[in-house]
Amino acid sequence: MSPDGLPTPELPETFDVLVHPAQSLSGELRAQPSKNYTTRYLLAAALAEGETRVVGIATSEDAGAMLRCLEDWGAGVTLVGDDAVIRGFGAAPRAGVTLNPGNAGAVARFLMGVAALTQDTTFVTDYPDSLGKRPQGDLLAALERLGARVSSNGGRLPLTISGPVGGGPIQGGTVEVSAGKSSQYASALIFLGPLLPRGLDLRLTGQIKSHAPLRQTLDTLSAFGVRFSASEDLSRISIPGGQKYGAGRVSVPGDYPGSAAILAAAALLPGEVRLGNLRENDLQGEREAVAVLRQMGADIVREGDTLIVRGGQPLNAVTRDGDGFTDAVQALTAAAALAGGETTWENVSTLRLKECDRISDTRRELERLGIHATETADSLSITGTGKIAGGVTADGHGDHRMIMLLTLLGLRADAPIRITGAHHIRKSYPLFFRHLEALGARFEYLPTDVH
Repeated sequence: MSPDGLPTPELPETFDVLVHPAQSLSGELRAQPSKNYTTRYLLAAALAEGETRVVGIATSEDAGAMLRCLEDWGAGVTLVGDDAVIRGFGAAPRAGVTLNPGNAGAVARFLMGVAALTQDTTFVTDYPDSLGKRPQGDLLAALERLGARVSSNGGRLPLTISGPVGGGPIQGGTVEVSAGKSSQYASALIFLGPLLPRGLDLRLTGQIKSHAPLRQTLDTLSAFGVRFSASEDLSRISIPGGQKYGAGRVSVPGDYPGSAAILAAAALLPGEVRLGNLRENDLQGEREAVAVLRQMGADIVREGDTLIVRGGQPLNAVTRDGDGFTDAVQALTAAAALAGGETTWENVSTLRLKECDRISDTRRELERLGIHATETADSLSITGTGKIAGGVTADGHGDHRMIMLLTLLGLRADAPIRITGAHHIRKSYPLFFRHLEALGARFEYLPTDVH
């Protein structure tokens, strides 16, 4: 169904998208459910004993990957409308199971932590050139220090994780893990901690990346009745052992990372767009995208959980530390590409470790569209232009965030832009194109074998 409730034709399983320039965007949408909270709530529900209803889950590929893996581990999963009812396995996932999280990096890492409760859980992926290349060594080393047994392909998938020889759980205790590359390693250990007899005294080393996702993980523990304490900078997190996740009912908030793309699109074109289901005090770091767009000159006001964008205002360049809102950087890059001056996103080295290298690959795609961009090891700078020629084919790099960026640029181009592999948008925002169509955008969906 379309966002307005009317039937819409099914999209091909794989497709390119031809983005037509748009004159304006107007209308009202409800933000999709948060991908990050959906995966966290689903895992916590499986770690509870009893039945939990997760209300309003995301329908992304990441959510599907988590549900599939939890079922393989022995959880009961029933989908009821937009909700998921989970019958948890508590601290006893099945042994000897092979899990395939697809291309969902956070899902894979969260499950790797819990795998220390099992014997012989093997992780594989059918995305060897994406998730298969992403490093897991820091997390695996921390699990080994806690007493788990690990075998891997040089710290990458495929890999197998088991508890101690002879069965029984690892005990827990004090362990360090680097937070310099990803917060997901720490989140994986946090989910494991309450179920260990001795709990977990987690010490994060290096420059901590992405505080906001860590706070979302801790917020999930609170929602399921798990006790913990944490230093203000999150460098030390203590979780008492022998706890249980509490079954019950939780509601998924709206998704700020995907909504950043809708808000940026609305700011770039004339019209008025209202986007609901976005809590003002949400812990998602990408909530900062609203402040960034306002700083650039966008007209955005809030009415409760609804953001109202009156688009078409001139935008100006900014320089910002992007570490707190990494999953919104590419959407905001579209705004930067059409803003006056040079915008720089600083402290974003973790973007190189995503589905593609979101610094170098983004620079190359911008240059393909005639937009000047430069990079350093941990920054990306974009010089705004008043004109995007279009009429080219851009590479989506199999990356949902890249596809969002290129789509937004296509809406402002002088001629259509074709984006390859646009079906990868399903990883986080399956209704992205449909939502933009509801606001007045126009796309053509082309089978990937047509050139």
